[in-house]
Amino acid sequence: MQGTPEYGGLTGFEPISDVTRKEFLEQGWLLIPNALTESHRQQLEAAVDRVYAEEIAAGKGTKDGTVHLLGFLTRDELFANLLTHPTTFPYVWGLTGWNIYTHHNHLDVTPPALEPEKPYWGWHQDGYRQNSDPETMDPSVPRPMFAVKVGYVLSDLSETGRGATKIIPGSHLRNSLGRPADLTVHNPDPPGTLEITAKPGDAFIFDRRQWHSRSTNLSDTTRKMLFVGYTYRWIRPLDDMPIDFDSQWWANRSPLQRQLLGAGTHTANYWGINWDGYIDDQIPLRKELNDRDLLDRSVPWLR
Repeated sequence: MQGTPEYGGLTGFEPISDVTRKEFLEQGWLLIPNALTESHRQQLEAAVDRVYAEEIAAGKGTKDGTVHLLGFLTRDELFANLLTHPTTFPYVWGLTGWNIYTHHNHLDVTPPALEPEKPYWGWHQDGYRQNSDPETMDPSVPRPMFAVKVGYVLSDLSETGRGATKIIPGSHLRNSLGRPADLTVHNPDPPGTLEITAKPGDAFIFDRRQWHSRSTNLSDTTRKMLFVGYTYRWIRPLDDMPIDFDSQWWANRSPLQRQLLGAGTHTANYWGINWDGYIDDQIPLRKELNDRDLLDRSVPWLR
């Protein structure tokens, strides 16, 4: 993969430090300041505005104009290139390894709320049945991570009250979260809650186990976000994202991006056709990491 001039020649294969990895493993999230140049952010925002207008015209917004669009990557060339974005991709492979793809991605536009929020309790972990199917009978043993998600901030979320994501740092290591008995009244957020404030162009990455919740947009600023989730190739996708394999959009994808979009003849362990041996090194991301001498046996998911 060639370096990106707009991003100072970064390739997306600059390894994260052990200190950064340790912080993520302990806190369950990381802020990535200035993940987008201002020019790139503006282009992405224009693409989001176009897709948003299309969704609203198709009657797919809520009464206050909120759009939560799953599987958005095929809607623009710019969106697809976020899969391997040079400032964020090192965190993805550095924290999950090489046997991955995107199973879940969404575009969010949240205008200012039309009326005060009714009482609700939105705290959850991502993953649905991943939180109950694995054998973790001992509540002191955290469930497997399985997935991470990168959020790109396109609008100004530098102040609270603008609909930003709320998290509880470190809560990814807890399998349960106390739930109020009465949900018909407003309840305070759990202790340790942090609303992620960020500037336009910032990004953040979080462990899917991180307890998090949406918040109400009480401002006069429309919140615009793009989220790209990554999981292991042996886990089924969450989103319906039909791909036209005869399209120019697909023709423009690199082998690595095709892996991240679910291409490959087998999801368990190799990039081949028959059960005639292990050829992991042909999986595009592993091959790229191997060629760059970035496979690290001290990190289990990078072996």
